[in-house]
Amino acid sequence: MTGFDLLIRGGLLVDGTGRPGRPADVGVAAGRLTVLAPGEALRTGGAAEVIDARGRVVSPGFVDVHTHSDGVTLLGRSGDGSDGSDGGSGRALVRASVLQGVTTEICGNCGSGLFPALPERLPAMRAEARITFGGDVGVYADFAGFAAAHARVPRANHLTSLVGHGTLRAGVLGPVDRPARPAELRTMCALLDASLSQGAAGLSTGLIYTPGSYAGTDEVVALAAVAARHGKPYVTHLRDEMSRVEEALEEAIEISRRSGAALHVSHHKTAGRYAWGRTERTLPRIAALRAEGMDVTCDVYPYTAGSTALAAMLPPWANDGGLGALTARLGDPAERDRMRRAIAEGVPGWENTVGNGGWDRISIACAPRHPLAEGRTIADLAASAGADPLDMAADLLVAEAGEVTIISHSMVEEDVRRVLAAPYTMIGSDGVPKPGGRPHPRWAGTFPRVLGRYVRELGLLGLEEAVHKMTGMAAARFGLTGRGVIRDGAHADLVVFDPAAVADLATFTEPLLPPAGIDVVVAGGQVVVRDGAETGARPGSVLAL
Repeated sequence: MTGFDLLIRGGLLVDGTGRPGRPADVGVAAGRLTVLAPGEALRTGGAAEVIDARGRVVSPGFVDVHTHSDGVTLLGRSGDGSDGSDGGSGRALVRASVLQGVTTEICGNCGSGLFPALPERLPAMRAEARITFGGDVGVYADFAGFAAAHARVPRANHLTSLVGHGTLRAGVLGPVDRPARPAELRTMCALLDASLSQGAAGLSTGLIYTPGSYAGTDEVVALAAVAARHGKPYVTHLRDEMSRVEEALEEAIEISRRSGAALHVSHHKTAGRYAWGRTERTLPRIAALRAEGMDVTCDVYPYTAGSTALAAMLPPWANDGGLGALTARLGDPAERDRMRRAIAEGVPGWENTVGNGGWDRISIACAPRHPLAEGRTIADLAASAGADPLDMAADLLVAEAGEVTIISHSMVEEDVRRVLAAPYTMIGSDGVPKPGGRPHPRWAGTFPRVLGRYVRELGLLGLEEAVHKMTGMAAARFGLTGRGVIRDGAHADLVVFDPAAVADLATFTEPLLPPAGIDVVVAGGQVVVRDGAETGARPGSVLAL
């Protein structure tokens, strides 16, 4: 046996399979792993670098199955803000993921991404992408173009992407509220097929978001059938996660059955006061389907608040035609009144977050031209100004040219815990790393929060079970061959953490604070985090699956 590039010795090996942890050493050579009996490596050749992991857990690198990190490394001239082009906020955003132990990110979720599109649609879509992702990140014809753009910017961890249905629809039809014509649907299927052939991870939908919400079930079935032919999953932000969550889950089940695609439900929740407690019905439904042989899973983030765009709080027809049309409607008092009525009375088929919760549960995360609004609720801002909350939201959207993100405090802890504990649930941050403001702390804290709060403090999950949800289960669902487990020959993506100290420190006021207890992170065989700080190594790659 020759020596190793790196040896991690003395730790408790939790290998990502769910099996009990055991003492073992782990050797790294040429980006691959070897599992060794304690002390074996030092008797047979040693290593160029040795990490003492006594009192620590050694696990596979965490797989974040649900991110919106499609463009963050593409922002700024150097890609991470280290040149000072963004005041350092970009650097903090880029490093937040790897500092919490994530070695692979899966983006393109909720139907939104940076590809694919017909060439003639690319210029118009770039303007929309600047708003969604916080800067000029580009839009690409296919997964190969997306991957090439990322390959030009060094990164610490790995990235792959789903194909977003909303982006696909905008890339063929534009942001219009109508069914796809047969020729348009064929084009969408062809673009999806090409990107999946190039290595994209699956198909995602965000059926509460325009323009994806303008599509009927049959359109999604046709696209999911393309994913099924590639053996890749249909990943969905349900059409409603609030009062109609059970109906929306049944639509997803129908799409999976008719298309033949495996089903993965994104950030499963039952949000809003009319849906609290309904995980007691949705989770048994999923469990029964699995018992019948259906391939269905979900992911969850360990918080009772979500985050999205302020424009998503408005009825779907308000966004018909894109940002320009939305801005024009917001400037029309009669259209504002119509929006106000829609929120108060509801619109068939629309989730209606505000109607299910209230403006007092919607706080501003990022409004670049109005930093003093950040951290305050729409209801509070409106009361201070003596204004109606809808008018306050509309004025803010117009002043910010649509570029406003929010935090929605819409869930209860009991539902979060039930989803976390389900044996088919994996972990995803749903992180939205957009420069400026106060992003949701889940981008910096999700995985340490699970290990600290829900494993160590509450005992909701066992250590091995939690690690499996973060690693082996996630890798298996998304076809990350050779990742998510520690075994001979696997890719050398690892985390060394202190089970007695690991904890999330990020808060809604300081959302990018790095966690405690994540000592070492290895990606692609190189140490990218040591003693909780980045090393500067950039071995990450774009994964084609």
